[in-house]
Amino acid sequence: MRYGWLARIAAIGLVSATLAGCGYNDIQRTDEATKSSWSEVLNQYQRRADLIPNLVSTVQGFADQEKEVLTRVTEARSRVGQIQVNPSDPNSLRQFEQAQQEMGGALARLMVVVENYPQLKSDANFRDLQAQLEGTENRIAVARRRYIESIQQYNVLVRQFPVNLTAMVFGYDAKPQFSVENERAISSAPKVEFGAPARGSGAAQGK
Repeated sequence: MRYGWLARIAAIGLVSATLAGCGYNDIQRTDEATKSSWSEVLNQYQRRADLIPNLVSTVQGFADQEKEVLTRVTEARSRVGQIQVNPSDPNSLRQFEQAQQEMGGALARLMVVVENYPQLKSDANFRDLQAQLEGTENRIAVARRRYIESIQQYNVLVRQFPVNLTAMVFGYDAKPQFSVENERAISSAPKVEFGAPARGSGAAQGK
């Protein structure tokens, strides 16, 4: 009875050593790292989306005539919310990234419009939203960079010999990555400069 128990312990130890030696444990570790990094990307994008309603409402209070720009921001947010992204599917990842780029573009156009409304830029609520949005854009850039790095580490691992044999047996394929252009774009976070005084704004305020 005692020898049978020892044999089972030895067998478990042998299996564990074999899995570790063939890279199985490393695959598990790096795969979990990519999932964790992706969750953070989604969290930060959702954080940005959650700021949009208050941002649009605040701008509308001072610049209701800018309906086209406001509508584009709202529609872009709606499209982002409708996408069910699968990071393992290149097409799904591409659609998600395109929608997020459209969201960023709509926000950029809104920023340009804001420059024409000094009173809006000086509004306390708006300035708070500015700070939150700027911080979120920075977090998005960091989260994306970490995700890209985690994918790179995972993909290098599952393509290396002999780990690639283990990956093949257990069905671990290389994961799709953000496009090269987007990888370059995240090297620096986009700037959100609602509060910067526009040229001539002082004259406008004095009128």
